[in-house]
Amino acid sequence: MTPADLAVLLRAATSTVLTDHGLDSSALPEAVVVERPRNPEHGDYATNIALQLGKKVGANPRELAGWLTAELLTRDGIASAEIAGPGFVNIRLAADAQNAVVADVLADAGTYGTGTLYDGLRVNLEFVSANPTGPIHLGGTRWAAVGDALGRVLSAQGAAVTREYYFNDHGAQIDRFARSLLAAALGEPTPDDGYAGAYIGDIAASVVAAVPGVLALPEAERLEAFRAHGVDLMFTSIKANLHEFGTDFDVYTHENKMFESGQVERAISELKANGNLYENDGAWWLRSTAFGDDKDRVVIKSDGEAAYIAGDIAYFKDKRDRGFDLCIYMLGADHHGYVVRLKAAAAALGDDPDRLEVLIGQMVNLVRDGQPLRMSKRAGTVITLDDLVEAVGVDAARYSLIRSSVDVNIDIDLDLLVSQSNENPVYYVQYAHARLAAIGRNAASLGLSMSTDHLELLTEAAEGDLIRTIGDFPAVATLAAELREPHRVCRYLESLASTYHKFYDRCRVLPQGDEEPTELHAARLALCGATQQVIANGLAMVGVSAPERM
Repeated sequence: MTPADLAVLLRAATSTVLTDHGLDSSALPEAVVVERPRNPEHGDYATNIALQLGKKVGANPRELAGWLTAELLTRDGIASAEIAGPGFVNIRLAADAQNAVVADVLADAGTYGTGTLYDGLRVNLEFVSANPTGPIHLGGTRWAAVGDALGRVLSAQGAAVTREYYFNDHGAQIDRFARSLLAAALGEPTPDDGYAGAYIGDIAASVVAAVPGVLALPEAERLEAFRAHGVDLMFTSIKANLHEFGTDFDVYTHENKMFESGQVERAISELKANGNLYENDGAWWLRSTAFGDDKDRVVIKSDGEAAYIAGDIAYFKDKRDRGFDLCIYMLGADHHGYVVRLKAAAAALGDDPDRLEVLIGQMVNLVRDGQPLRMSKRAGTVITLDDLVEAVGVDAARYSLIRSSVDVNIDIDLDLLVSQSNENPVYYVQYAHARLAAIGRNAASLGLSMSTDHLELLTEAAEGDLIRTIGDFPAVATLAAELREPHRVCRYLESLASTYHKFYDRCRVLPQGDEEPTELHAARLALCGATQQVIANGLAMVGVSAPERM
């Protein structure tokens, strides 16, 4: 019985209690909270449902808890139920009910932990979307890892997720990029507002090789050649790096094409027609204060040029026209102001602003030998996705970027991530999986196979703790999707690995010496198999490998 199963049983039992005592059962919440007590001596699980309902239904919470414990004791799978404090209920599961989780995991295999929370929901998930003016830096690398993991977590709950990359190939930054390439090709200094770095020289040389005579073209044509070919080369490099990082996209949308295709113009026309775009001082303004923004935003400047938000408006309309139910944007730390204005733009188009979600990611700092590593794209000292992968590998890079909430700045200790120690979180989790795989190989060499026929033999405290922990995985995965927080899966895996290592130290899984295999060995081997499966499923959910040997 998983916590989710127990929550369903608790809701049914509470409903019966309320009805039997003439109390209002409509006050019963859809989901009953079930938690693991901090002190395992208090039971396997606890609930505060009696405290939650007491005042609403006009009953003393402790008395209500007493009625509930009596009802629970009549239900299959409940070994004991006791009142605690002002109205908490502590519950112990019957061994067969608790241990059935092991059989469930082995039966479900790779699907254990998946759910139906978002069945049928079409989600557009846009992330990374780095400007094509240089390699992906650390902030973009964090989104590459977290965004891909979020896509996996949402998909595991039934959502149809489209991963999308918005390629910002329109505007002043592209002009600066082109001028930087041209200067490098001509052997001239980098423009004051341009981009530096070895990659600029490499791309400039590639453009010269690909377009014979490009430097002899008239100035405007020459600059356009460097712009077009340079952007294409940078984009190709970015896609290749992301693929090697385990992050691929279903759709690449070019900002420039939003303008060339007339989509921006059509979106602006729609806003003019519905009165949410007005003219003032020669510019066209979005009436965004009507939808919660702190000021109206310029969409078309007085010189006739489109402001940045013009493309954003057209882009959201394009996503909704493609039929997405939910559009999630993952933006960098310097984009906080975009949250309200994007929602205002959605509302101005007549859409529900709640169909648009914006996640803001904070900064990443690299540390080596206890000292921070500095970065600057303009100065050419950028720390890139490639740099991080080269230093620690794909798995360690991805895991270290995913395991913390995007709301906080993180420090990545490069020395720690290449160490084979328990302090290295990705090594700790992967080592647990490899250790479990080794047990399976050793068991096979002894002719011993796992069995779920006698799971009732798993009565040790360390066994129960491990079983309850693997039973937590579906709820963790669901919450990670609901809150858009894939780091919860990583933290859970670290807890599971810790719980497993404690079990391994206290419970011998395989017979030793001339000892004959017993049903307990087979049951413990099944518990190990279930634990290995959950670790593999969790690692797959964040796009990290589950090695069988380390």
